[in-house]
Amino acid sequence: MNSEHQLEILLKDQDLPQQHRLIAEKVKNGKRISFDEGVYLYENGELSFVGVLANFIREKRHGNTTYFNRNFHIEPTNLCVYDCKFCSYSVLIKQREDGWEYTMEDMLNIVKKYDGEPVTEAHIVGGVLPQYDMPFYQKLFSEIKKHRPELHVKALTPVEYHYIFKKAKVDYATGMKLMKEAGLDSMPGGGAEIFHPEVREKIAKDKCNAEQWLQIHEEWHKLGMRSNATMLYGHIEEFWHRVDHMERLRTLQDKTGGFQTFIPLKFRNQDNQMSDVPESTVVEDLRNYAIARIYLDNFDHIKSYWAMISRSTAQLSLNFGVDDIDGTLDDTTKIYSMAGAEEQHPAMSTKELVKLIKDVGRKPVERDTLYNVITDFENVEFPEDEKPKYYALPVLN
Repeated sequence: MNSEHQLEILLKDQDLPQQHRLIAEKVKNGKRISFDEGVYLYENGELSFVGVLANFIREKRHGNTTYFNRNFHIEPTNLCVYDCKFCSYSVLIKQREDGWEYTMEDMLNIVKKYDGEPVTEAHIVGGVLPQYDMPFYQKLFSEIKKHRPELHVKALTPVEYHYIFKKAKVDYATGMKLMKEAGLDSMPGGGAEIFHPEVREKIAKDKCNAEQWLQIHEEWHKLGMRSNATMLYGHIEEFWHRVDHMERLRTLQDKTGGFQTFIPLKFRNQDNQMSDVPESTVVEDLRNYAIARIYLDNFDHIKSYWAMISRSTAQLSLNFGVDDIDGTLDDTTKIYSMAGAEEQHPAMSTKELVKLIKDVGRKPVERDTLYNVITDFENVEFPEDEKPKYYALPVLN
């Protein structure tokens, strides 16, 4: 049964609550739901209900297509000047013995490790330290481009840019222009957490605020460039805080059109200062994906990170509004595993990832960072004896 038929059956249900029906009619007719309706869905929307609406939107936009890309991560350091309560990844500078700090040579060696491999993106994000300043990243980006010009550099969050621009005494517009000239191709969506100050002040009060985060993305979009957006959910926030967060993103997207993908990030409570806060259930994870797909009508893509939420939940999410599971040929990122992710050593070959998507009736498509199709794997068969290929980042003493 296709999603359109499912929605028609839903609307024929005589017992469907009136407010449910009004929202379903809006979705059917491609109309935007309001802030209050977003809160209503969080408070009253059953998983089956929001799932039907989200899947309708997902299939109307993307059919069965599910995107993934082949990238690798460079995490310069887990030391940080900021003290975010939810973070399991970074440690304060005073605990330097517990951390790592890559040199520029270390990072370029990671890039060179993938020479000859069909990766399309270098994803660079980590802690904030004074030595990783504006000249450092300008040189890093330019050196990566010099070595491998076609490699897409997706790097640094507004948290990092805010710090390095302030240190360099340049405004956001100038800073982003200089980063583009150095070789930056797009921005990831991290550091957004929850925008509302009621929550942000409690979990991440030291770093850039919501307005600054949004302004940096806006300046990047003004340059004709693309970026992603995230939301950290399932901790101390209330439902309306989530809607407030998405409303701010939706408003900026109306203005610039520069966001590509929204990525809800599940709060994990391992080894951080919020370990007493219980994690959200799989049902709530799926509801959150679905409501995000319904609310963010001007975002093309909703992504779930399989390495963070588990392979099985990622498969389920493909029926709740998600059309991208990031994937990666080699996802050796430490951020996921240190936060208590389901995949403690996240790595999946292309063959495994394609199978994961096909097993739930979706069509796997490899994309580049900007969603240009590289390979449609719908009818690609892998040799039975092909062994998965993984890579390991160098161990630095």
